Amino acid sequence: MKFCKPIFLFLSIILFLGVFQSCDEAKIIDENQSIPDQNWDFKNKLTFDVNITDTNKTYNVFVNLRVGSDYRYSNFFVMVHQTNPSLQSSKERKELILLDDRGNWLGKGLGDIFDFQIPIYTQKRFNQKGLYKIELEQNMREDTLSPIYAAGIRIEDFSLAKN
Repeated sequence: MKFCKPIFLFLSIILFLGVFQSCDEAKIIDENQSIPDQNWDFKNKLTFDVNITDTNKTYNVFVNLRVGSDYRYSNFFVMVHQTNPSLQSSKERKELILLDDRGNWLGKGLGDIFDFQIPIYTQKRFNQKGLYKIELEQNMREDTLSPIYAAGIRIEDFSLAKN
């Protein structure tokens, strides 16, 4: 029974460190949505609600993307639709680069799936407090793209982000 105490203590420390390191104070939202059958049709916009409470802060905004290794392109175009609390809308087309010039994936891979978190706005200022709606629309030349497993958005407080 004596040898159980050191093992228990060791496991407790590992668990504590894991929880401590997983804290992400900068995160406002980091949310992904699965793409049905890994086929993202341009009509299928992904919607995310973000509550902005401080208009004096600046934020980093990222698009998250999970693709299969047999994705046929080196880039991905996404239309970012934004509706502010006053219901004013805007949209902007963004290009996400997925492969380098040599054809190597720029994202983190596990097997034949690659994850990307690509900045689309750095130090963005939201000018109104309240609920923003952000929609992501795949905006490539094909109506349906595959294999796209998931996509999402991350917004973080610039001043707290680990740059």
